[in-house]
Amino acid sequence: MSDAEQQIQSVWTREPQRRRREQPALSREQIVSEALALLDSEGIEALSFRKLGARLGAGATSLYTHVANKDELMELVTDAVFGELTLPVAGPDGWRPPILAFTHELHDMMLRHPWLAAVLGEIGLLYLAPNMLRLNESFLSLLEGSGFEPVEADTAVTVIFSFVIGIALSEAASRNTFRRSGLTEVEWYRKLWPAAEVAARPYPTLHRRYTSFGEITADPDLDMNALQRKQFDIQMGCILDGLDPELRRKR
Repeated sequence: MSDAEQQIQSVWTREPQRRRREQPALSREQIVSEALALLDSEGIEALSFRKLGARLGAGATSLYTHVANKDELMELVTDAVFGELTLPVAGPDGWRPPILAFTHELHDMMLRHPWLAAVLGEIGLLYLAPNMLRLNESFLSLLEGSGFEPVEADTAVTVIFSFVIGIALSEAASRNTFRRSGLTEVEWYRKLWPAAEVAARPYPTLHRRYTSFGEITADPDLDMNALQRKQFDIQMGCILDGLDPELRRKR
């Protein structure tokens, strides 16, 4: 069989190699759990088979019994993270409340694992992973059962995931900036705003927004998390309005 005729292999369809007797009795679950702990504590740059093997008390070569390479390991770990999410299901108030609740959960999960947003675009076979398959099945079933045509449901899933992942990626980068500065988020914005206000003066539309936000951050009782959640809900409301098949067909 030529290379072109061979199937593309995936960690989800390939049988694990047999373990040699001298190898420690590691499981795929142990490897994934320890890799996730390493990623969360030290970031993507720290992940290597040698370091992971040391944390598991095993040689790096013993990991290859379950995982062929780092790309496969990242597929496994990423799918395990998506397994933390609650599957969206229809409720008495229609499709929007469970979808909105899911987007908050997805957003929070992305921020719990700040390495995730940066690698999602590089994991080409993640859509074959069991947790992702269950998630997509539940998402699509909810939308189609609520009156979305199949193409509309596919579009909605793509738009919603793209928005939430993009927002989380931006927030994760901002949080890294705050941590490096040694300041809280509110403290950082308060120290930044005088320079931002001056820089925006030649741009009157932007300057009005910058000035308004500066007044908000000056509030000693400001709850930044509550403010961001409110903004997120407004943004998601605009997106869900645009995706709503009933609203779209009335236009």
